[in-house]
Amino acid sequence: MSERLQPGDTAPAFTLPDADGNEVSLAAYQGRKVIVYFYPAALTPGCTKQACDFTDNLELLAAAGYDVVGVSPDKPEKLAKFREKESLKVTLVGDPSKEVLEAYGAYGEKKLYGKTVTGVIRSTVVVDETGKVERALYNVKATGHVAKIVKDLGV
Repeated sequence: MSERLQPGDTAPAFTLPDADGNEVSLAAYQGRKVIVYFYPAALTPGCTKQACDFTDNLELLAAAGYDVVGVSPDKPEKLAKFREKESLKVTLVGDPSKEVLEAYGAYGEKKLYGKTVTGVIRSTVVVDETGKVERALYNVKATGHVAKIVKDLGV
């Protein structure tokens, strides 16, 4: 079980492939705030709802200085299919090795339908301009989560 991040922690650096196979690094967002959200799988109902909510609020978040990156264990080909099918505008990156998911505390034991399983823990980490964790939210709900973040950040 990986450790959960706390406000003030340095966000773990990462470089992962996006839906087009291009590398996306956390370092590229230096000087801007970035919302890094972790979801279990592209093309599933809850993850689709969450990705669409982020896409719908992208302009609002960008105007407030936030970029959004979605991380899942999916390969770039599946992310591309997800982006095209749902007209997503958020940056989606794949972490098939689950190293970044683990570094962010977004992979481990969770309850699913009453059973304990190991998998992706739906989580959102807000990273500030200097690369520090501003907020770390774990076991978030797919529906209504983006509205809550927008409200909590005062956007």
